[in-house]
Amino acid sequence: MQHQFQIASQGAGLYEFTQDVRQWVNTAGGDGLLTLFVRHTSCSLLIQENADPEVQTDLAAFFDRLVPPSSHPSMSYLRHTYEGPDDMPAHIKAVLMPVSLSIPVQNGRPVLGTWQGIYLFEHRNAPHVRTIAAHFA
Repeated sequence: MQHQFQIASQGAGLYEFTQDVRQWVNTAGGDGLLTLFVRHTSCSLLIQENADPEVQTDLAAFFDRLVPPSSHPSMSYLRHTYEGPDDMPAHIKAVLMPVSLSIPVQNGRPVLGTWQGIYLFEHRNAPHVRTIAAHFA
């Protein structure tokens, strides 16, 4: 069974879509493995804590500090800059984080921990609509 999720970001940050995944997998029912794959090169997928929003804020701040915009003096070696100062850093962040996830499913429910949520991590500053391909078997 396959599906595509559309996530509208409002700029850089983490966007949880756990409930959308739960609803879709629940319609399939049964046991299996869910694979999610983001079809873009400047964002990532994460399973991360969803209880305290400061976790998402701190993660975004950490990666912004780790990989600053191409306009930052420490990034002067970058050549791919014509799409804006956030573009090449977004590609670098996507290399550091997963672009696909595998999640076991039992009785039509993703097997996630108590405080785990599924997130799109948008690395670009401008709003985007991101497509995530899902496969459940």
